[in-house]
Amino acid sequence: MISLGAVLGALSRYYVTLFWIAQRGKQFPYGTLFVNLTGSLLIGFMSIIATKITLPVAMQKLILVGFLGSYTTFSSYTLDTANLFRSRQILLGLFYWLGSPILGLLCVELGIWLAQNLG
Repeated sequence: MISLGAVLGALSRYYVTLFWIAQRGKQFPYGTLFVNLTGSLLIGFMSIIATKITLPVAMQKLILVGFLGSYTTFSSYTLDTANLFRSRQILLGLFYWLGSPILGLLCVELGIWLAQNLG
């Protein structure tokens, strides 16, 4: 189940990144930022929903470990940050480096709040 989720997560990350490159170009890693923020939101949300609806353990592994673990891309985040700094885009690099974990944490908390407050 984890492997199946990982394949789907990696493909999703890849195609979302291609979409953002087509929309905004390669100057800033919009795709990775989008993936990390939506992944943070979804992992917060799903971690609560999985227990609320008693999702089978295999399905929890597929979604949380496989799909979302593969969909979010910390290694890509660090490489993108290094590339921004190396290309002397210091302000963009600082925004990306600090914005991703701060906004990601806020998205996790938002996902948890949304899941806990569903009707």
